[in-house]
Amino acid sequence: MVKVLRSELLIVASKPGEFPRADFPEVAFLGRSNVGKSSLLNKLVHRKQLARSSTTPGKTRLVHWYRVERSVGVLCFVDLPGYGYAKVGQEERRRWKSLVEAYLEGRSRLRAAVLLQDLRRDVSDDERLLLEWLAERRIPALVALTKADKLGMGQRGARARELAGQLGLERGRIVTTSAERGLGIAELWRAIDAELGR
Repeated sequence: MVKVLRSELLIVASKPGEFPRADFPEVAFLGRSNVGKSSLLNKLVHRKQLARSSTTPGKTRLVHWYRVERSVGVLCFVDLPGYGYAKVGQEERRRWKSLVEAYLEGRSRLRAAVLLQDLRRDVSDDERLLLEWLAERRIPALVALTKADKLGMGQRGARARELAGQLGLERGRIVTTSAERGLGIAELWRAIDAELGR
């Protein structure tokens, strides 16, 4: 695995007018609130608290850009706000949709989107619609199945195959991960690098 030399928070935006210029290739991270996005991002860049979890799930409506420097080049991880939290009202959902769509449709250097899905949970209509939306816009999608450490080794493979069927994706586009144990981190980096042509 190519070593991460440096990573830093580049900018935080609450509306499209605050989005930075696209100087580097970008990889977006999307997922339901509490799916483990911050933990996975931190593990990918070998930092404990670069990406911070919100204390109130579903309330953070911000897009975070992280500049990641590696020996093969620089890229940006873009952490999009979580969705699907039950206590969020219709107005908040509308704002989330507007912000995320503005990002996904307007970034010239977006190379891939990584959708996070809890390995223990079934796929919902939210995830299916999001994958369809990405496919319609020809944005390559990868899926990181999170929290694999919560299941026994014997259950992980079967569960991953089951979710691959629910998601309608080739197994090669799905990576089983655990930020807690570092499982699947190198494999996810390889999948990201393949989308970046590295």
